[in-house]
Amino acid sequence: MEGNKLAFESIDAYISNFPPEVQEKLETLRKVIQESAPEATEKISYQMPTFALHGNLVHFAAYERHIGFYPAPSGIRAFEHELAEYKGAKGSVQFPMEKPLPYELISKIVKFRAAENIEKAEEKLKKKKKG
Repeated sequence: MEGNKLAFESIDAYISNFPPEVQEKLETLRKVIQESAPEATEKISYQMPTFALHGNLVHFAAYERHIGFYPAPSGIRAFEHELAEYKGAKGSVQFPMEKPLPYELISKIVKFRAAENIEKAEEKLKKKKKG
């Protein structure tokens, strides 16, 4: 690792690194993701909390002024109208720290990504059986 960056072993360790009000937002976000994709597993990837289901599903991270949510480019494209009020990029969106997180929208995005990853995994399996 470069400089004084921390290497996190778990999502709990990641979240515990922040002030209580940020921890609360991150824990609620984590719970919404868990409830939206109960079969997904937790891990740290790219030094961020990550949920995986047949590959990476979504990542999230806290910064000084926002919470970054990374549902891959497809997750952003599918909900671009609902996400229009937020800053973002091809595969990410920034939720300002001073505003409540849009948990219902996040849940819809996670469910979309879970369905997408499951479908990709099933397609892969079909190709393997044919081949």
